[in-house]
Amino acid sequence: MKKLLHKKILIPTLAIVVFFSTTAFKNDFFEIAKQIEIFTTLFKELNMNYVDETNPGDLMDTAIKSMLDDLDPYTRFFNEQDVESARINNAGDYTGIGAKVLTLEDKLVIVEPYKNYAADKAGLKAGDEIIKVDNVVVSDFKEDAANLLQGAAGTEVNVTYKRQGKTNTVKIVRESLEIKAVPHYSMINEKTGYIVLRKFNEKASVETLGALRALKNQGATQLVLDLRGNPGGLLNEAVNVTNIFVPKNQLVVTTKSKVKKYNKTYYTKRDAIDTEIPLVVLIDGQSASASEIVSGALQDMDRAVVVGARSFGKGLVQRPKSLTYGTQMKITISRYYTPSGRCIQALDYWNRDENGKATRVKKENFNAFKTRNGRDVFDGGGVQPDVEIKLSKQTPITKAILNENLVFNFATQYYYENKVEDLNSFKLSDSDFNAFKSYLKTTGFNFETKTEKALDDAILIAKEEELSGAIKSEINNLTNALQTYKSNAINVNKVQLKSLLTDEIIKRFFYSEGLYDYYTANNTEIKKALEILNNPKQYASILR
Repeated sequence: MKKLLHKKILIPTLAIVVFFSTTAFKNDFFEIAKQIEIFTTLFKELNMNYVDETNPGDLMDTAIKSMLDDLDPYTRFFNEQDVESARINNAGDYTGIGAKVLTLEDKLVIVEPYKNYAADKAGLKAGDEIIKVDNVVVSDFKEDAANLLQGAAGTEVNVTYKRQGKTNTVKIVRESLEIKAVPHYSMINEKTGYIVLRKFNEKASVETLGALRALKNQGATQLVLDLRGNPGGLLNEAVNVTNIFVPKNQLVVTTKSKVKKYNKTYYTKRDAIDTEIPLVVLIDGQSASASEIVSGALQDMDRAVVVGARSFGKGLVQRPKSLTYGTQMKITISRYYTPSGRCIQALDYWNRDENGKATRVKKENFNAFKTRNGRDVFDGGGVQPDVEIKLSKQTPITKAILNENLVFNFATQYYYENKVEDLNSFKLSDSDFNAFKSYLKTTGFNFETKTEKALDDAILIAKEEELSGAIKSEINNLTNALQTYKSNAINVNKVQLKSLLTDEIIKRFFYSEGLYDYYTANNTEIKKALEILNNPKQYASILR
């Protein structure tokens, strides 16, 4: 770690704040002071003598990001606007236009207008591309342009956007919006409750508790807790959510650090609401951090059956540190461990490969741990579900398509070319899927597999060793096989892609509320959860 820090330009103020509070500062006082002095003189000489005009703020921003990029993706610097955005995210309140927005290089894209809030009432739709906010052109705005949409409730903002090739301007009155941790709960059938927990903000446990009580009043005697797509949040709220289902004084998570004061154990503090209700927890590859604390703890205690796909694997804990001028730094201070002793961090950012990428623990190197009932569970990256659903795990081609927003963009196109009036009868047809395949061709979509990358490297090495002639036919055969696989990959992943397309299209017509209603009747993971809950012997055998 020290070598990494010595490679980078250290920022005086930032370094002083961080290192004065650590043991490392005391041990390495001279080296740190030396590096700070080097940076101070370098920064001064650069700004005074460089051939062109420099912007000290931009240079400093680049220096900070360059230094932190060598650590992990979660150790980050926040300017004043970033600090306020983080506060909003954790508190669960928000004042703006009432829409989820994606920031791209030259525009803002409406991902989802929240039903009956300002953007929705003004007629904005998912897929609309905001190019101007009041008199500010988004492509000219160097900071996070989404901040332009925020402001005091009751104030007006003029938004210029593109839709289907046409440019429109609309006046939106900003309003307060409560960002719910639990956006949906309902009865799947006469005895099964369903709770969607989407983030761990300050209201997560209160809202989950309220949903559970409401469902029990409606007759729920078994429960599905949906943590899919939940990126995490506040660690204390993860403990509190776990506490709803397990008794007081139970170990939920342990954090371990090189700094002694950050070594902590977190126990449940209150009496549980229900320690007996049969419980299935749904997770997927986007369930991270606090979601993994909850699912990992409930799994280790044999309190719930975990269903879905292996979770993200974020076993790193961050803490904010206040800096000068209203800025902050979020620093990775420790790793967290589930009650059985598992660290479920997937990527090792401190032992990178030759290309500078974080390495992943190989499956054969996973360590086994025991749940309370003696079941084997493993570390090495994320929570492995007790019952794995193949459809829940995204394949390389599915990830590539999602990363390029092609499912989202096709859903936008579908929305303006089709009508969907009945949620329960909607089904994406084969002709719709063929239209999606045709759409992919028009975008020039192509993806490179890890095997292809490895083959390209092998071909280069073969040429260097003058072996390419001897293995030419084998290389050609492998190349042809890879091309055949890529050509068929869309069809091979048809079921998963149709599911993703269906979800996105339903949100366009019926918002997220409609999607949750659709899930309760049609979702594969929920159907599996019901199968397990409705068979007490199967439920018990999984946890035995």
